[in-house]
Amino acid sequence: MSAAAAGARRPSPATAVLDHLTAGTNVIVPLANGEPATVLDVLDDHADELEGVRVHQMHALRDRRYLHGSAPGRLEHVSYFLSEVTRPAFHAGTLDLVPCHFSEVPLLLRRLDGPLLALACVSPPDAHGYFTLGTNADYTAAFIGHVPFFVEVNPLMPRTSGRNHLHVSQVVGWCEADYPLLEAEPPEPGDVDRRIGEQVAERIPDGATIQAGIGSTPTAVLQFLRGHRDLGIHTEVLSDPMIDLVEAGVVTGIHKVRRPSKIVTTFALGTRRLYDFLDEHHAVELLPVDWVNDPRVIAQERAMVSINATTEVDFLGQCASETVGGRYWSGSGGQADFARGAMYSPGGQGFVVLPSTARGGTVSRIVPLLAPGSAVTTMKNTVDKVVTEWGVAELRGKGIRERTRSLIAVAHPDFRDELERRAHELGFLADR
Repeated sequence: MSAAAAGARRPSPATAVLDHLTAGTNVIVPLANGEPATVLDVLDDHADELEGVRVHQMHALRDRRYLHGSAPGRLEHVSYFLSEVTRPAFHAGTLDLVPCHFSEVPLLLRRLDGPLLALACVSPPDAHGYFTLGTNADYTAAFIGHVPFFVEVNPLMPRTSGRNHLHVSQVVGWCEADYPLLEAEPPEPGDVDRRIGEQVAERIPDGATIQAGIGSTPTAVLQFLRGHRDLGIHTEVLSDPMIDLVEAGVVTGIHKVRRPSKIVTTFALGTRRLYDFLDEHHAVELLPVDWVNDPRVIAQERAMVSINATTEVDFLGQCASETVGGRYWSGSGGQADFARGAMYSPGGQGFVVLPSTARGGTVSRIVPLLAPGSAVTTMKNTVDKVVTEWGVAELRGKGIRERTRSLIAVAHPDFRDELERRAHELGFLADR
C-alpha cells in the first residue's frame, strides 16, 4: 500500500467494530468464507452490550452462541438461506428465515429500517489501497460505496477480479486475522448421479453457457462435459469441478453475449485448490448477485443452461428444492433466478435433476402431490426438463396429462403402477 493510503487508514483491533454499532443496526455479512470470523466473534462476545442489532446473512458456516438465542433483543440473526449451522437454530426458533430469490437480497436489505453496516473478510490491500471481497461478491458487493464497511484482512483470502473491490478510504475500520478458509470438497457422484449426468450432458450443445449448483448430481453433469467445446460459465457459485473444465480447455466463453471470454460468478466455495485458482485470475469476475442472478441478464445469453437439484417433483412439475418432507432445509437461493433466465434465453434449457428415490429406494421422489408443508422453488410454469436416472421428462409447454405421463415414465419402476393409480384418482389421467 502507498504511504498516503497507509496514513489514511491503519489496522485496528477487531473490537473497534463495536464503535460503529448503534441501537437497531442491521449488519450485512457475506455468505460462506466472506464472513469475517474474528469480527463476528467480537459481536458474539459482546452481545450483552448491544441493543437491537441484527445480522443478515446467507449460508453461515461457523456456529456461534447468538445463533441459538443467547442474546434475544440484543444480537439476533436473520437468514436468507439455511446451512448445517443455521438449520437447527431455525427449527428451534432462535433465528428467522426470509424466503427470497438470491437476486433480490440486495433490494431487501436496502429496504430495512435502521442503519446499515457491512462486515466482510477481504484480501490484503494492494499497492493502491484496494481490498477485494475475495471469494465473494454476493449481495455485499452491491453496497460498496453506499454503506460503511468494517473489514477483516486475511492473507489467505485470494485477490479476485470483478466488482468486489473497495478502497481503504471506503472503510470505517479494518483489522487483521490469519486463519484458513473453510473448504467444501466436491461430493463424489454415485452410479445414479452419473446416469443422470450423462443424459443432461448429451443435451448441452457446444458453445452453451452453463450454470450448475453444488451437489453430487450437478458434479456428475460437469464431469460429462469434458468432451465439449467452447462452453461459457455464468453461474451463481463457482466450484472445483468447474476448474477441471477450464483447465481442460473446455471453457473459453467465446460465444458469451455478456462478459465474453470471462467466467462470471457471484461467490466461490470449494477447496484450497479453487481459492488458489482464483488468486489474481483476471478471467474470473466476481460480480454482485443482483446482476449475476438477474433473469433478464441471464436470458441475454444464447443457449443458457441451468442445472439444479431438487428433492421432490409432483405431477404438475412443481419442484420442492428447499424442504425435505415438508420441513425447511435450505432456501430458494438462485434456482428460480436461473430457471427463469434460461427459459427466455434463445435455445436455453433448464434442467432439474434428482434421483428417482430416497431413503434407500423406499420412497419415490416423483410424487402425485408435494408433501404438506413443502415449498415450491421452481414453479410449474417455469420448469423445463426433469431428469432422473430413468430418463428426461420434458415439461415446458406441455399439458397436465402429458406432464403426468412423462414424470411417471422417469420415476422408479417400483412406483410407477401406484403413481398411475393416484394420477387417475386425481383426474390427471383419464379414467381407464
